[in-house]
Amino acid sequence: MGSSRSTHSPSAETRTPLFVRITGEDHPKACTGRRLIRRGLALEWRDAGPSGKDPILLDPRAGDPLTPEDATAAAASGILVVDCSWNRLDRRGGFDPTLAGLTRLRRRRLPWLLAGNPQHYGRVGELNTAEAFAGALDILGDRPGAERVLETFAGGPGFLILNARLLEAYRNARSVEDLRAAEREFF
Repeated sequence: MGSSRSTHSPSAETRTPLFVRITGEDHPKACTGRRLIRRGLALEWRDAGPSGKDPILLDPRAGDPLTPEDATAAAASGILVVDCSWNRLDRRGGFDPTLAGLTRLRRRRLPWLLAGNPQHYGRVGELNTAEAFAGALDILGDRPGAERVLETFAGGPGFLILNARLLEAYRNARSVEDLRAAEREFF
């Protein structure tokens, strides 16, 4: 079975392909994932791609954090964010990649970051989709891509300022262990 991705090509504004799985839980006009798709910065992910071309899934329940070591894999295959209401995860029984048809993807969690969006400002881990992509891109060494993803969102540019020390520490991590040590230092 082939991929059912959007026919639009993502903008060359980021080095890493970005994919969004839309769940429809958010209001369409407020959904940052849909806005990224409309702006040409991300593609909608509808089903699994061909073997070996599957993106890294940002999963808040994954054991290993995203580190700079993931940059090569992300640049080759992309990053996938499931655009859903994360504050409802516990009521739904958590994030379950099997229900979303995403079991074969490499799963990584974002290291702890603070939300910069007006709705959840300063809260640990309550990022919107644009912030999740921006945090991932910055950790992977694509600061210009992170800035472009955030530029039209309320509070967007402030996300990188708010998390400057965290992102620098995560970017400089040489291993999963180094990144976890940085998280412990801050949190």
